[in-house]
Amino acid sequence: MKSKILFGLSLFVLVGCVDMETQPGGATVTSKQQEEIGITNPENFLKTSINAIFASLKAYMPVTGENGTGAKRHNDFGYPSIMMFTDANGFDVVSEDNGYNWSGNELDYSDRVYTSQESLIVWNTLYKMIFAANDVISKVDPESDDPIVRFYAGQTLAVRAFDYWVGAQLYQFNYTTHKDSLCLPLITDENAVEAATEGCPRATVEQIYTQILKDIDAAIECLTFAQENGVYRDDKRYIDLAVAYGIRARVNLTMGKWAEAASDAQAAIDNSDAVPSSLEVASRPAFWTVDEPNWMWGIIIDETDDVVLSGIVNYPSHMGCLNWGYCQYSGGRQINKALFNTISATDVRRGWFLDEDGHSDNLTDEENSFMFDYIEYPPYTQCKFAPYKNVLDQDNNANDIPLMRIEEMYLILAEAKAMSNASDAKTVLTDFIKTYRDPSYECPDVTGKDLQDEVWRHRRIELWGEGLSWFDIMRLGKGVDRRGAGYPSENTIYNIPAGSPILLWRIPEAEIEANKQISAEDNNPDAPAPEAVDDID
Repeated sequence: MKSKILFGLSLFVLVGCVDMETQPGGATVTSKQQEEIGITNPENFLKTSINAIFASLKAYMPVTGENGTGAKRHNDFGYPSIMMFTDANGFDVVSEDNGYNWSGNELDYSDRVYTSQESLIVWNTLYKMIFAANDVISKVDPESDDPIVRFYAGQTLAVRAFDYWVGAQLYQFNYTTHKDSLCLPLITDENAVEAATEGCPRATVEQIYTQILKDIDAAIECLTFAQENGVYRDDKRYIDLAVAYGIRARVNLTMGKWAEAASDAQAAIDNSDAVPSSLEVASRPAFWTVDEPNWMWGIIIDETDDVVLSGIVNYPSHMGCLNWGYCQYSGGRQINKALFNTISATDVRRGWFLDEDGHSDNLTDEENSFMFDYIEYPPYTQCKFAPYKNVLDQDNNANDIPLMRIEEMYLILAEAKAMSNASDAKTVLTDFIKTYRDPSYECPDVTGKDLQDEVWRHRRIELWGEGLSWFDIMRLGKGVDRRGAGYPSENTIYNIPAGSPILLWRIPEAEIEANKQISAEDNNPDAPAPEAVDDID
């Protein structure tokens, strides 16, 4: 709840993090120990603080389990919860509304009730990371001559930009049409103490994006300086220069700044050692480890993490298919049937899902039998995500979680160019798809918005299940039309128009009660639940 967050914020600012997350080795660092580390070894202090921020991405029940507050939820496991919620809100990640599906409230939009546990999970997950980033930012000099300090400053600035970019698209409509609309409370290291005692009002969309750009611009400067002086990240849990460019490419794409988005996507490609997965690699289940060469940034999961030891309170448990978990009882996740039918027979991504007969060419006979005959998953169920270490029916769900892949940068580049230079856009898109996904692909002879929609179609396929689909719906001004998608529960078949207030998340009641500068009238509208409509073939 926000009251607890604000109290924690004052502690963050004044004395450092009281409940520091575990380090990679598993040791917990208290505020006193952190202070001692800071005195004796500033570099270790910064690394410990940054590790705490990134570890919070994979926290076990960090909101509903804290201090015994509220019912503990099996869909509360850090940032991947937001990925799962937002995908379920849309129309490409299809699932059945049953007792084992922890995305049921997202399917019917009952998560929009401002007392819902999901509203707390989303809000607190984002603001806990923002507050932790603010604490570190307040202690580092982004213009330091020490490249190590600059590296860590870049991490925190990029994290804060990322969190506000995510939140901005959940609590308000897109930048291009709603610049002056209320969005999020803008809390930075500069006003954090005041916000803890006096509250903080909702800033406008324009104000939030101004801060996002300020942060990510500074992060790129810091990481450029660090890299030029020989300081690089230890692994892909951290943000490097390529990832920072990738974040800014996403931001500029969201803002409709096409030339800037194209430039940043190209810079991300040029500065990254990641390469798209080949046709051969993409023709098998994958996406379970940051060691895959196409990953730029990810959440590294250890076998000893609480989300793994819980067995079922983790992302693969819900989103998987070839592993053990809730997926085996909920009916799994399917792709939008209409979208699947647009995938060419020569596109290896068609095999990321069972076809209408319950078969995938990407699976072995044993895997096909497991999915269709043993578990009895329905047609169109995803088999994109491999089980941990590719062990079938694995009950150790220690899969890493992708946050950014290099393939996305090529698609951003193609979309951004589509809005200014159709010829270049077609070249980028055609070369990418023919080389890495479908050797027979021919880009349709379209331009402008139609070409943008063709790139979006490939984004929907390529990035399926990776927590990015909602952002496209919001930035492109799309509605949520589930007709013909194959939703098995009639009560979740909707045709929600673009701009409908039900698409916006609501600020939790706990935040409104704790924040002196946000009233119930300042919240997003209490929109009626969507009404189910007749399905179409």
